[in-house]
Amino acid sequence: MTRLAVDANRDFYDALWAASYLVPPQRFNTWPLLSVLVASAPARLEIGPGLRPRLPIAGTSFIDISRPALSRLKARGGLAMLGEMTALPFPDGSFDLVCAFDIVEHIEDDQQAFRELSRVAKDHATVIFSVPLHAARWSAFDALVGHVRRYDPDDLLTILGEHAFVIEQSAGFGMQPRSGWLLDFAVWGLTRQRVRAMRWYNGLFLPLGLFLQRRLAWVSGLNDVANVDELLLVCRRGGRDTCQVTAEEIRKEPKEAPKMVEV
Repeated sequence: MTRLAVDANRDFYDALWAASYLVPPQRFNTWPLLSVLVASAPARLEIGPGLRPRLPIAGTSFIDISRPALSRLKARGGLAMLGEMTALPFPDGSFDLVCAFDIVEHIEDDQQAFRELSRVAKDHATVIFSVPLHAARWSAFDALVGHVRRYDPDDLLTILGEHAFVIEQSAGFGMQPRSGWLLDFAVWGLTRQRVRAMRWYNGLFLPLGLFLQRRLAWVSGLNDVANVDELLLVCRRGGRDTCQVTAEEIRKEPKEAPKMVEV
């Protein structure tokens, strides 16, 4: 990512998090899965959580470009550090579980981002991330929040194979409004009336989105993505002796998916 793009992203999210409150991970529909995975993942990393962390805060390493977000995570026991996804400040093979929700699409050099995900993950670690799909669905909202791309599924599979990631589970994901007029309203508000729009987001739209979020419909391997706007992927990192994996291996179903807790 160019320095100008990083600065623009930081300015947007510094303003957002400075006017926001921390939402605990138990409030999100990712918690039934992650609460199981963390039991066997003492070393865990979440990249770019802002004030919406999905992993337990205490004892988890967090990397973000926003100081307002990091200070609040640190106050709750998080191991919070200022940094960027393309240059993670950790040795090779550091983590049992690595998460990056709504982050990769902000990175211009996504090959370097996936290279870093693969590098800091231990052999056979779980790596979870989300991406928006289908370049043809690009909108003004994507540009406003700092996206640089939407992924076409075949391109995404190629990248995963290059970095030795095998898909174990996937699900449709995201809290972005489906309504075109709501997206247009969000773009208008954040462009013309940012302070007021932040208040509406924190006081109304975020609580409503959390209340209405659906249980994730997990499938083994790769989901049917034709009508999926954003995809959440649970991947297994291959061993260090695995340079690349084939498309068939990327899509393969896991032998046994983690049992999720009910909330």
